[in-house]
Amino acid sequence: MVTSQLIKNVTFLGYADAKEADDPFKAAYEVARLCAQKGYTIVNGGGPGVMKASTMGAKSANGKAIGVTFFPKDIPVFEGRDETNKVDHLIVVENYLERTLKLLELGHIYVIFNGGTGTISEFGMAWGLARLYFGHHKPLVLYGDFWQEIIFAFTKGMYIRAEERNVFRIVNKPQDALDAILEFEKKLTSANHEHEKPIFSI
Repeated sequence: MVTSQLIKNVTFLGYADAKEADDPFKAAYEVARLCAQKGYTIVNGGGPGVMKASTMGAKSANGKAIGVTFFPKDIPVFEGRDETNKVDHLIVVENYLERTLKLLELGHIYVIFNGGTGTISEFGMAWGLARLYFGHHKPLVLYGDFWQEIIFAFTKGMYIRAEERNVFRIVNKPQDALDAILEFEKKLTSANHEHEKPIFSI
C-alpha cells in the first residue's frame, strides 16, 4: 500500500478502440494492476479499450476504479459508456469538455497511452496545466517509445519551455510506469515539506 497521501488517484487515458490482444490494452491492464497493488485508485472515462483495461487491471488486484462519462445525443462517433467496464463508482457529466476536466481533476497523476484525437486533446490539456502550475502540478507518465518522436516534434517546431520537459516521464514497461509514479510522488512529498503549500492545482 502507498504510505504517502499525496497521490491517491491515477487517471488512465488512451485508445478507446483497443482490443484485449492489442498492446495498449495489455499495457494499461498491467500498469493498473501494479498501481492497484500499491493502493492507488484508478480513474478512467468509463468506456472501452484502455479505459476498460485499466478497470480490469485494478480489479485483478482488488483495487478500485472510478469512471467518468456522459450520454451525448448528437455525437455519433463518441465511444460512450461501456457497461462491461465495471467501475466501482460512475460519475455522469453533461458533455465531453466536462468529462475531460473531471478526469483531469480527479487524477493526481496521469498515465497516457497511445490513442487518437481524444487522447491528444487530453494530453494537451494535461501538459498545459502542468506547465501553468509548475511546482505544484500534476505529472504525466507517457507510455510508449512513440512519445519520444512526438515530444521531439513539439520541441523542434513549437515554443516549448524548459519546465515543460520536466513534468513528464516517457516509459515503455509497466514496472517503469509504476516507478515513475513513485518517483514523482517522492518529489512531490519533498516539495510539500519544503514549501508548505498546496501541491496540486488544476
